[in-house]
Amino acid sequence: MITIYGIPNCDTMKKARAWLNAHGIAYDFHDYKKAGLDEALLRDWVNELGWQTLLNTRGMMWRKVPQAIKDAIDEESAIALMLETPSMIKRPVLDTGDARHIGFKPEHYEQLFAN
Repeated sequence: MITIYGIPNCDTMKKARAWLNAHGIAYDFHDYKKAGLDEALLRDWVNELGWQTLLNTRGMMWRKVPQAIKDAIDEESAIALMLETPSMIKRPVLDTGDARHIGFKPEHYEQLFAN
């Protein structure tokens, strides 16, 4: 089963979900704001993709992080930040069962779901 992780009001999430719906691809939506995020799952993602790939350093929530924390960021502190504020994770995270994919580009989804 395919799962897409993120927050519902994110424009990129809306585009990704619309693409999946338009192509008749069934998926579960995991809303970080309502359901939170399991630490073991996040650590699996970090092991697979790297914390630098997952941490959204371009978003509004990152801008609110004190500079001292930004300057000292490492894997453990990044994981702590993402668990505390899951909206700091780049969106969407698409879990196809075989691999995780970050972000949304229609051409990438077309390649993923080409049968």
